[in-house]
Amino acid sequence: MKVNLYPIKFQPILKNKIWGGKKLKTILNKNSNMSNIGESWEISDVEGDTSIVANGDLENQSLKHLLSSYKEALVGKKNYKQFGNAFPLLIKFIDAKEDLSIQLHPNDEIAAKRHNSFGKTEMWYVMQADPNSNLMVGFNQEMTSEKYLKHLHNNTLTEILNFDKVKTGDAYFIEVGRVHSIGAGVLLAEIQQTSDITYRVYDWDRVDENGNKRELHNDLAMDAFNFNMPNNFRINYNKTANTSNKMVTCPYFTTNYLELTQTIKKKNNYDSFIIYVCLEGEVSFKTQTTTENLVQGETLLMPATIELFEISSKGAKLLEVYV
Repeated sequence: MKVNLYPIKFQPILKNKIWGGKKLKTILNKNSNMSNIGESWEISDVEGDTSIVANGDLENQSLKHLLSSYKEALVGKKNYKQFGNAFPLLIKFIDAKEDLSIQLHPNDEIAAKRHNSFGKTEMWYVMQADPNSNLMVGFNQEMTSEKYLKHLHNNTLTEILNFDKVKTGDAYFIEVGRVHSIGAGVLLAEIQQTSDITYRVYDWDRVDENGNKRELHNDLAMDAFNFNMPNNFRINYNKTANTSNKMVTCPYFTTNYLELTQTIKKKNNYDSFIIYVCLEGEVSFKTQTTTENLVQGETLLMPATIELFEISSKGAKLLEVYV
């Protein structure tokens, strides 16, 4: 028997990482005994890491099962036509206690050919940052493959990379082919294509508890690099209360910033699911049949078939994401 769709929450999938910390537990209230939680996958259809419903009549069912059962009612007609029973986005929280590796992601074409995967276009929203912490995005000068390789081989890569000091509310758009890294002390939300393909080019010469360095992917990375990208990766956006402020629109997702001081009525005319990520505060979503609450560090999937709903809060900050 099919259940009527409603606002869906999923169980977080927590990932232990060599660079992870404790903020996902202490700030975002993720429940775990892991010592170094680097990532919380909030909504995922990555092979082997499919999200499981945490609320309501569909509890304990997988996102895969929901897609095959509800199809366009869940994701929208055009999304179902394009992606079928594959969910196109992966939503994460990331806590970097130490610097992540210097890395980049391949485009759709390379990822499909090599890894049978989507590419990995993504964006970041900084939720909290320790003093003087930074994000590394792009180069600090014009770059060629020859110049890049010279610095890579001389172990002077960090001299040509662009480091930005960051604070809460800073946001970045990371296109495929752009070198990047999350610096120590940063907690952020990440919106990305459904992909777990990363090409690691430098890992600070660190070793794990067994004395082993992590694998690098410098050969694979070279044809995935785009050395001619303009430095337009910082996202400038408005913060007008009680309205959706456009942050990023690209072929893979649209993300808006939504800060609430009252109840607003929302009409979904995107022919898409909408994902809400709670960055701060508490918020409630009311449909014709149900009410669902979100607190900081929680994520909600509003099915495409729910066209009208209310969002209520005094002070919540949200990301609103659709395709």
